[in-house]
Amino acid sequence: MPFLGQDWRSPGWRWVKTEDGWKRCEPFSPALENGNNQLNDISHTVIITGDDENEEEYNTEDCEFAAKKRKKDHFRNNTDSQCFYREKWIYVHKESTKERHGYCTLGEAFNRLDFSSAIQDIRRFNYVVKLLQLIAKSQLTSLSGAAQKNYFNILDKIVQKVMEDQYNPRLIKDLLQDLSSTLCILIRGVGKSVLVGNINIWICRLETILLWQQQLKNLQMNKQVNNGLTLSDLPLHMLNNILYRFSDGWDIITLGQVTPTLYMLSEDRQLWKKLCQYHFAEKQFCRHLIPSEKGHIDWKLMYFALQKYYPIKEQYGDTLHFCRHCSILFWKDTGHPCTASDPNTCLMPVSPQHFIDLFKF
Repeated sequence: MPFLGQDWRSPGWRWVKTEDGWKRCEPFSPALENGNNQLNDISHTVIITGDDENEEEYNTEDCEFAAKKRKKDHFRNNTDSQCFYREKWIYVHKESTKERHGYCTLGEAFNRLDFSSAIQDIRRFNYVVKLLQLIAKSQLTSLSGAAQKNYFNILDKIVQKVMEDQYNPRLIKDLLQDLSSTLCILIRGVGKSVLVGNINIWICRLETILLWQQQLKNLQMNKQVNNGLTLSDLPLHMLNNILYRFSDGWDIITLGQVTPTLYMLSEDRQLWKKLCQYHFAEKQFCRHLIPSEKGHIDWKLMYFALQKYYPIKEQYGDTLHFCRHCSILFWKDTGHPCTASDPNTCLMPVSPQHFIDLFKF
């Protein structure tokens, strides 16, 4: 019985109707399109000359097999290549059915959700970085070889973006520190086969991470020359309102180092009290009261003390969403083929930790 795919469990190939008939679409990266076009332009009959100067004619099947093998070899040898998919969503299935075999893995989801484009969106940048950090801490060994390559390609793009735009380098430094610590531990345990791939590849990746860390350490912030209105020209009440919009204590401290006025505002006890009340429950900070020399509660020290014991609330401009009706994970602006009568009532935002938890079985 004829079948479309190489594996009887697969859903089959994708076909597109053209003027010359139906042609099969293969999910290669745009970088491989030129190579694919050249391979597809090979004539159906190839004539080669042997040692005895007798011409041997290869049939169409042999030619297609050779072209297909060259595509596969080129795809494997291209370290910068990356699979892409037209659909920017993935069906999260946790059990095998007659219609679909196997499970949805973390690596598969990581490849399908187009994180390379997401890091170019400032609303999603922190979300993707946090997700990469969680994977580095606990899920690195669960990634397939293709997902690992995709992971480090995205990480490379993030570092280059930070070097060019100088956007939030502290967040990337924390990510690289966690990743290098995890790799040092895993490389020592290579005898237990905890890593997928050759050990030399992982050593090269670790060296690349150390190089990135050095580049970020030597990063010099460009001083912008602006003759217009600056932050220091704003009234005190507006500067105070800006500080109250921050949800990260380190951002408040960094901003307080800009001018003496901002430093004075960043040391306000009420500001740090509001920050503690936002991130932590009353029972939590009541257990770790830290009095100051004047007998008042030192809310600034309390914030950093509580941060060691309890997780802080996370804020993101945009997140992945999960449809409870369709069991599909997707970016909200790209949408998904939902069959619910009111799709908005089925949507649920997915935090980076929730994303990891979805693929724990």
